[in-house]
Amino acid sequence: MSLTAQPTLPSPGAEEQAHSQQLCALLNQHMAARGGTLSFAEYMHEALYAPGLGYYSAGLRKLGAQGDFITAPELSPLFAYGLARQAAAVLAALPDGVILEFGAGSGKLAADLLAELERLGQLPSQYWILEISPDLRQRQRETLQRQVPHLLSRIDWLERLPDVPLTGVIVANEVLDAMPVQCFTVDADGQLWERRVTRQERGYVWCQMPAHLALQQAVAHLALALPAPYHSELNPALAAWIQALSDSLAAGLVLLIDYGFPRREYYHPQRDQGTLMCHYRHHAHGDPFWYPGLQDLTAHVDFTAVAEAAVTAGLQVAGYTTQAYFLLDTGLQERLSHGDPEDYASHLQFSQQVQKLIMPHEMGELFKVMGLSRHLEIPLCGFSHDQCHRL
Repeated sequence: MSLTAQPTLPSPGAEEQAHSQQLCALLNQHMAARGGTLSFAEYMHEALYAPGLGYYSAGLRKLGAQGDFITAPELSPLFAYGLARQAAAVLAALPDGVILEFGAGSGKLAADLLAELERLGQLPSQYWILEISPDLRQRQRETLQRQVPHLLSRIDWLERLPDVPLTGVIVANEVLDAMPVQCFTVDADGQLWERRVTRQERGYVWCQMPAHLALQQAVAHLALALPAPYHSELNPALAAWIQALSDSLAAGLVLLIDYGFPRREYYHPQRDQGTLMCHYRHHAHGDPFWYPGLQDLTAHVDFTAVAEAAVTAGLQVAGYTTQAYFLLDTGLQERLSHGDPEDYASHLQFSQQVQKLIMPHEMGELFKVMGLSRHLEIPLCGFSHDQCHRL
């Protein structure tokens, strides 16, 4: 565990602490094998994805009121409604198209998407879920069995991207923020260092090593004058992941929804502590070494880097906008008008959900939607307020 005290966080139970100790033992083995330190990307990967022990691969409750955070699909079906409207237009243009969802969480988005697409008469021929967590797969099955049992024959789970490129829609909601990041520091003298992880008697701590060539080149590619001192991060696996998406898409649209910024905002001089954030039982904090395996670790998304990787991979950047604009442009207000204003409780609940999804101080501005496409010659209603110029 961490040397940094976090007195405001709820205390994990004995079972949770024992689980974290098992993961720490694994981390210590990896650390010893690498000379006493790990890159933060290595640490984050194990903390999140170590088989049976990492945050996303173990059987810990993560989503919803009893978990650590709430995503937009968990908050309201209105989120899926907007995505479905955009997906339906693509499926109408590409007969027999499929939908592939990355990391489907509780299965709520898949269930709501399928229900809305059925209402619109544009069901995909198949709905694939790429999910590495056995625990989450089981939760997804239960959700889908409960909400859309008659559509289960269209749903299948994958362990990797399909070998044959698909035609249709790929959805990745809050996937990029959970990809392991590499951390760096520009010190007061302007020298670049890699921030790594080492272990002391009472827990894990940061340490620094001179930046290796790949990190030097990646930071230089930002083409920004960073102030000193300055802490931030990069996603070293982003380009390869986008290339894999490109290789898996014959024709259609990729929808990436996540919190982040264009590059000049991501690496703004005032954001000198980076964007690394941890989540435990609806508490957000900045200590990634607090009980590894029990908390979510995330970093915001550099959407300029996503766009660059997409172009290099042969995809078209079809649009970039805020979540608020995307949902409004895909008919959120129209959906609200279908409700009964005399049903005060329902109307109030929907209004509160809308506030969360679109208001600037909630999810509306921080969350962005990016569309990447190939061989798709149709207008995309979700990007009527396109902001690609900000990239």
